[in-house]
Amino acid sequence: MRSPYSTFPARWQGLGLLLLRSALGVTLIVQSASALVDSQGLTVGAWAGCLLELASGTSLLIGFLTPAAVIFAVLVHVGIGLSWFPVPADVFLKSGPLTADLVIMAIACAFLGPGAFSLDARLFGRRKIIIPRSSGLPKA
Repeated sequence: MRSPYSTFPARWQGLGLLLLRSALGVTLIVQSASALVDSQGLTVGAWAGCLLELASGTSLLIGFLTPAAVIFAVLVHVGIGLSWFPVPADVFLKSGPLTADLVIMAIACAFLGPGAFSLDARLFGRRKIIIPRSSGLPKA
């Protein structure tokens, strides 16, 4: 499987991407956990949205399948913003500006990639290929 990103930035850029992914992932995990703890009035669609949000937050936190996790996070939060998913009243990202901020952070993660400090970089990143020198004349 080829990565959609040509490079996985390291050093300060990679650290910045790690911080962006971590902030987004922790926010998604806390949001979904707070909704799942108070799950009395959740419908099946809201349960699915919370579980999808929890999975994408965890995936973003470790940097695994970052493009798919970002797509799921954007879909869930666009659904929350447009009230496709009924969420409990105490969920802190129910307000429009905070949901828009989360969607913008997720889109930035999608455009920038996971960075060098991610599981994606370990699985799909660049590899160093060493070609051994020939040991003499070619055999006929």
